[in-house]
Amino acid sequence: MKTSEVTVAQINDLRIGQMKQLSVNNSDILLARLSEQKFYATAPHCTHFGAPLEKGVLVGERIACPWHHACFNITTGDQEEPPGLDALPSFPVRIDGQNIIVQLPETIPEQRTPNMTKHNPSADSRVFAIIGTGPAGTFAAETLRQQGFQGQIFLITREERLPYDRTKLSKKYLQGKADEEALPQRSCEFYQENDIELRCGKAVTKVDADLKTITFEDNSVMSYNSLLVATGGRPKRLNVPGIDLDNIFTLRQPTDVNQILETAEPKQRVVVVGSSFIGMETAASLTQQGLSVTVISPDSVPFEKILGQKVGEMFQDLHESNGVSFCFGTKVTEFKGNGQVKAAILENGEEISADLVVIGIGVEPVTNFLSGVKIEEKDNSVIVNEYLQAGEDLYAAGDIARFPYAPIDQLTRIEHWRLAAQHGRIAAHNMVGNQVKFTGIPFFWSGQFNVKLRYAGHAEDWDEILFDGDVNSQEFLAFYIKNNQVLAVTGCGRDQEITAITELMRLQQMPDVDQIQNQSINWVEYIHNS
Repeated sequence: MKTSEVTVAQINDLRIGQMKQLSVNNSDILLARLSEQKFYATAPHCTHFGAPLEKGVLVGERIACPWHHACFNITTGDQEEPPGLDALPSFPVRIDGQNIIVQLPETIPEQRTPNMTKHNPSADSRVFAIIGTGPAGTFAAETLRQQGFQGQIFLITREERLPYDRTKLSKKYLQGKADEEALPQRSCEFYQENDIELRCGKAVTKVDADLKTITFEDNSVMSYNSLLVATGGRPKRLNVPGIDLDNIFTLRQPTDVNQILETAEPKQRVVVVGSSFIGMETAASLTQQGLSVTVISPDSVPFEKILGQKVGEMFQDLHESNGVSFCFGTKVTEFKGNGQVKAAILENGEEISADLVVIGIGVEPVTNFLSGVKIEEKDNSVIVNEYLQAGEDLYAAGDIARFPYAPIDQLTRIEHWRLAAQHGRIAAHNMVGNQVKFTGIPFFWSGQFNVKLRYAGHAEDWDEILFDGDVNSQEFLAFYIKNNQVLAVTGCGRDQEITAITELMRLQQMPDVDQIQNQSINWVEYIHNS
């Protein structure tokens, strides 16, 4: 590839610890200064959804994206945290006097596929199997090849499709703003080129951890040397009369969305059961499609158990201002209709008309096929250690894993897409013997109408919530405090600050609660000075 040297800036154009996006030859690069004479250049946008990385946070050699917290090493461009799959291209930099000179190709690429080894049976005869092609499974498969594993990799799913980005389903895909071709994370050719053997349409009926075998629905059996179970969750079923009527759906797979979109027509009446994130995102998306939506929930406001009443009320106001109706403090006891659903019946006998129903009351771990591992009785999750290990040569990751979460010193199960990807990477490291503990900070996001929420950490309950900013104007931070410790932070319109706070949590350098309460903290400056 032909390259040329380009003077892009002067030394004093950047402070130490600063990143700047620069226009060069009708394209852009990201330039970062780590010390007096250390400058690094990479592509300027996150490889996940294209966020401008200069709006993120640089901590040491690590860039954290402001939107979904993918992290990259500025010196190499390598990805250190998901959700972006690819690395950043990096470009050689040298200093000549006061000039910063970067060696650039004629066309500056936006991303770089990480280097991966090939299957070499003469070097490694082992078989590593991964059940589940969500983020935990797919990130694990790629990480195995990136870590030099030369054995055989099987990536197994009961679905008849390539691994895809589930986060798009209740948002852009349901809104009709993304087509099905935009869902897959990688092409079929990618998996073939990197010797990751996809087994689609293969339903697992049994895993015997003692014999190290996987039995499939067709009675075929596969032996493995190491196994990652990353089967995720299945939507909880609402067991009420009429649940089997037509036009009652859950939303978990692209086929679910396709059926909803094929059924839905403008001005039809939709009932969404549950004010979970999937329920509320569905309500927002279908409202934007011109349907009339009513959300039914036993809670008093949306997200009260996760975000608290004040933030929940903000989301309720947002939805109501866009035409969504709510029935709080009640449950559906029955669906009525003649073949097709026509109404949802509430506990007080009230009848809510419905041409279409979407059930969003959570998911339950898919682990019923496992034997020889420790299962948590209350939710059928798999108990793992800090290495995500459930047994000898057996690992679990993502929605099914109940893992030690250090900040609250207890076993925890968290249903976040990015966390599942983090789990997958760590599990893969441990499958090849790297002995890496999971120490990541959970993070999730939600988009509803024009509002983007970010949430970092994990708080199952709290003593108080400290607010910085105005919740009603949708520009705020909220800190969830328990035992004088910040367990989590959420907010809207404060992306860079939430990114900085997440990094402070990771580094265990959060300020005291009194300082947060009594001082106005510039979080980006604070982390640079920590």
